[in-house]
Amino acid sequence: MPRASTPLPVLVFDGDCAICSTLARFVERRVRRAAGDFTVAPWQELDLAALGLSEEQCIEALQWVARNGQVSSAQNAVARTLWTGHVWWRPFAAVIWTPGINQLAAVIYRWVADNRHRLPGGTPACSMPPAQRDAAHG
Repeated sequence: MPRASTPLPVLVFDGDCAICSTLARFVERRVRRAAGDFTVAPWQELDLAALGLSEEQCIEALQWVARNGQVSSAQNAVARTLWTGHVWWRPFAAVIWTPGINQLAAVIYRWVADNRHRLPGGTPACSMPPAQRDAAHG
């Protein structure tokens, strides 16, 4: 269900994950046309309740919150980001939304998310449950 409107769409990523942080910087530099198109921010720095999100959602997957408050997660958040960026990214978004491809993208997204701590640039925090992360930050 959509939440109250937000000033800009927001791409919400896990700031504890080096892979997520690297990809967020790529989005800021290469995908987004201008800073006024959408915000890219780690969930750790946001008022999640105001965005209609929980820590668990943000740890589980990338989140996109549209201006109207509608939330898209995982591969659909990737597609929303690409669609909102430079026009040449739109064909990639359309492919991700294609039935069949979207389900395959979901499987691939889940595998990468579940194994990101094992991938180059992954950090131990990527594999920690939320309660352990809170203790590590505390």
